[in-house]
Amino acid sequence: MPNDRLRAAIDAAGMTIEDVSARVHVDPKTVGRWVYSDVRRPHRTTRQRVAQLLRVEEGHLWPADERPTPSAAVAELVHLYPTRSAVPVSLWNDLIHSATEAVDVLVFSGQFLVEQHDVLPVIRSKAAAGVRFRLAVGDQHSPAVIQRAVEEGTTGGLEGRIQMMRRYLHEVAHLPGVEVRTHGTILYNSIYRFDDQALINGHAFGSLAGQNPMLHIRRVPGGSLWEHYMRSFDRVWDIAEPEPVER
Repeated sequence: MPNDRLRAAIDAAGMTIEDVSARVHVDPKTVGRWVYSDVRRPHRTTRQRVAQLLRVEEGHLWPADERPTPSAAVAELVHLYPTRSAVPVSLWNDLIHSATEAVDVLVFSGQFLVEQHDVLPVIRSKAAAGVRFRLAVGDQHSPAVIQRAVEEGTTGGLEGRIQMMRRYLHEVAHLPGVEVRTHGTILYNSIYRFDDQALINGHAFGSLAGQNPMLHIRRVPGGSLWEHYMRSFDRVWDIAEPEPVER
């Protein structure tokens, strides 16, 4: 299993494996092995240098062998970003392009996925390879969407972004394995699930989505965060309306 905490900390610091390698005087291949296998651990002095470089606790990157992780929930949390805008582009792209089984998205708009991360060609190619997509976007006419737009000071703007996203998704909604639905529920959290990892964007009253914190979590045995948010997704999905398919 990859060391997602180390990878997230490197991304959050705006660095690459090569940057870390140069700063701690270790071969890039060695740093890569630390990232892509959580059983690979550097010597203690090197761990301390890496933790100091990335400004995180050593025990967060490499939990001590002699003591158990405090809880499965701690193991589930890969990284906490102060805002959605702070999530590195490289992480978004890695999660989007590495999915091999399932992608679930719950948003009102999510327009940035198309316009910033060019997700439509990825959906086409991955759906052809058997990846399942469930994409739940808002109904721009619903009271929840209209209220949210007023609260965040974007009256008319949010509705327009949703309408544009629905138009984008019409291009892929007919593909086998791709389902698009609309919902009118209160959006307490936007959810972006890619196989066994997910980004959870909580929403605070009066704030734009990009200004709110983002949890990066992963599925681990015994964890509760993953099941908590996936159950929430399923509840919305079950009452959402299938989007008409244009062929």
